[in-house]
Parts: sequence; structure tokens; C-alpha cells
Amino acid sequence: MYELELRRLGHTLVAGLDEVGRGALAGPVVAAAVILPLDRFDLAATLEGVRDSKQLSPLARQHWAAEVRKIALSVGIGRSSARELDRVGVLAATRLAMGRALAELSWDPSFLLIDHLRLIDLDIPQYAITRGDQSVLSIAAASVIAKVARDRLMERLGDRFPAYGFDRHKGYGTAHHRAALDRVGTCREHRRSFAPVKLALGPPPSAKIRSRRQPQILNCLSPTSSPLEPLPSSAPRPALPSSATQS
Repeated sequence: MYELELRRLGHTLVAGLDEVGRGALAGPVVAAAVILPLDRFDLAATLEGVRDSKQLSPLARQHWAAEVRKIALSVGIGRSSARELDRVGVLAATRLAMGRALAELSWDPSFLLIDHLRLIDLDIPQYAITRGDQSVLSIAAASVIAKVARDRLMERLGDRFPAYGFDRHKGYGTAHHRAALDRVGTCREHRRSFAPVKLALGPPPSAKIRSRRQPQILNCLSPTSSPLEPLPSSAPRPALPSSATQS
């Protein structure tokens, strides 16, 4: 266990961090930070069912999120909105959400264990652990907390925007969600920088302007022709003005 080795080195306040929602088409990225009591001899047994949130059913996630909150020294949750993500990019938005989760902790951690990435702007010792939510208890606990928090938020958004079914798919790009985008378009919770949402938005205004102007130019060539038809090859050449001279 990473936590036990860090405790042996003198780190008693170790925060695990994870995020959920990076790949969704709508809604925020949500991150959680969790500091567990590493001095409890029964810590692993007490949280034996805590693992990567994707491996748990919704009911199991809610149960273990409650158990984590009972035992944790501190829990913090942060998020980055869809609009912010569109502005700064998904990786920067994830780091912002994690930084906000850390700011919500009631204790300052001396070491961070993070799933997959580093918080480059923080002067706190840290490990970025690939698939950390599958191998590190503190990160798995953060994964469960973040998932339950985001699911509840997306269920509330489902009430506000019932056409999309956010309560069912939590903003991810399911067939139901994509069909809703095709049918009713987007809402303000959609990430406009993501390709399926861009497609639902249609072409940019400049492209629409060009498509409107093109028929007007063709109409000038032949008032009697269809805007999209070429002039017939047998069309007579216009007569030269009387003042014109041949060279």
C-alpha cells in the first residue's frame, strides 16, 4: 500500500484524488480528495468494498461513499463546468477541479496520491499512479465520492433539461443522448468543444453566410436559370457594347 509506505516516512495526512466525467458530452468534471486515517489498523477491512467506482453498482457506490465519509478525516469535492472546460480544455479543467477539491479539505495534506496525472502548479509532493483507482485505497475512495456527487448533480440537471435523459446516462454519449442532440439540439450544459456536440450545433455562422451568398452570385449569371444549375452550353454569348472595338 502506498499509504502505509508514506506513513512509515512520516506522512500522516495523505490525500487521494480522482475525477469523473472527463469523457462526458455534458455536465461538469467533478473531482474528490479524501484523507483517510492511516493509523487505523482495520482501515482496509472497514473499506473492503471500496474500489474503482466504475466497478460498482449505483447502490454499492452510494453505500461505500457513505462509509468513506464516516471514517475519513476529511473529504473535499471540486468541479469545473462545461463552459470552463470548453475554454481551457479537458486536462486543465480536471486539474482545476482537483485543486478545488483540495481547497475544500479541512486539513492540509503533506502528500498527494493522484489517479494518472500530476497537479503541476501545486508545491506538494505527489505521485501520479496509472489506474490508481484500482490499486490505491485513498484514490478509490475519492473515485467513489466523486462519482456519487456527479451522479446526483446530473440527476438534478435531468429534472431541469428532461429532453436529454441526463439522469439516465449522466451526460455520456449514449445512443439515447446522441438521438436527443439530433432531435432538440444542445443546452448550456453541453460541451461545445466535443465533436458530437459541435455536430449538433451545425456549421459556424461564416459557413452559413457563404452558403447563402453563393446562390445570389449564380443568379446574377442567369436570372432564368436555377441557382444551382450551370448555364447551358448553347446559351448565346452576350453582345458586345457598340463602343467596343476588336483588336
